[in-house]
Amino acid sequence: MELFQLSRASDLSEAIAAGAASSGAQVRFLAGGTTLLDLMKLNVERPGRVIDISRLPLDQIEATPDGGIKIGATVRNSDLAMHPLVSERYAVLSQAVLAGASVQLRNMATTGGNLLQRTRCVYFRDTAMPCNKRAPGTGCPAIGGSNRMMAILGVSDACIASNPSDMNVALTALDATIHIEGAKGPRSVAIDAFFLLPGTTPQRETVIEAGDLITHVTLPPPPEGSRSFYLKLRDRASYEFALASAAVVVKVRDGRIEHARVALGGVGTKPWHSTEAEAVLGGAVPDAATFTRAADAALADARPQSQNGFKVELARRCIVHALTQATRND
Repeated sequence: MELFQLSRASDLSEAIAAGAASSGAQVRFLAGGTTLLDLMKLNVERPGRVIDISRLPLDQIEATPDGGIKIGATVRNSDLAMHPLVSERYAVLSQAVLAGASVQLRNMATTGGNLLQRTRCVYFRDTAMPCNKRAPGTGCPAIGGSNRMMAILGVSDACIASNPSDMNVALTALDATIHIEGAKGPRSVAIDAFFLLPGTTPQRETVIEAGDLITHVTLPPPPEGSRSFYLKLRDRASYEFALASAAVVVKVRDGRIEHARVALGGVGTKPWHSTEAEAVLGGAVPDAATFTRAADAALADARPQSQNGFKVELARRCIVHALTQATRND
């Protein structure tokens, strides 16, 4: 780990000003540190300045006037999963958070940190190897290399790294909005626009700019009568990243699907919002045939690599099973 300057922000404006004023030095905000410190030890992240925001008043979960929910950026994952507003009204989010990491990590990891979680690609995390995401222009050895865990949706010739988060898949299905403060003032970004495809610039994963700080996330009220479900398929039952996952929110009325949101994890270069699956589901009868067509639509543009072709069928079955669970009559 290289030398860096550590400071603690006493309020939000001080944190933003400190981030904006660090001329040329790479700045990172520290809350739980479960990803940042890990990557600093590997020399993947080399910030010149780290600003501790863990004591800022960004750790609350509260209802919003429109019937939705506001989640502070430093809310711990464990607190998020177990909060009554979340577990009762946004079950898919609670399920997704509890499916991730370990209890110890969930007790430290935060909402904002999870949104900025970096890929687990072995080439990205090994500074002895080339990686376009870490060092643009050096190549992507995962293409043709060790790519079993890599993405099959949203990939490019420059990068096939998968997004590792469970929480962000659920937030995508719930139409979350990310609220950011920075030198240019506050702004709100829909989660679909927050994450960026690798394209030719895989080093840029989100719309976050230097000095930007995520302050909170808002979720709209769930459609009345809707049900949600998160399914994660992985190599072992705990402390493992998804090979494929699905977060679904479905409302059935008079025997037809009135509302559907489908997001995938483990298979996309970002939390994958499948509008293709949703187009099939809208107005359709909620049965196995419909769910299979929706899954086929979601995976139609998949680009499997040399070792992860199995993810196409795995993700297809994951979608079908998640939709089946969310529409069960029990």
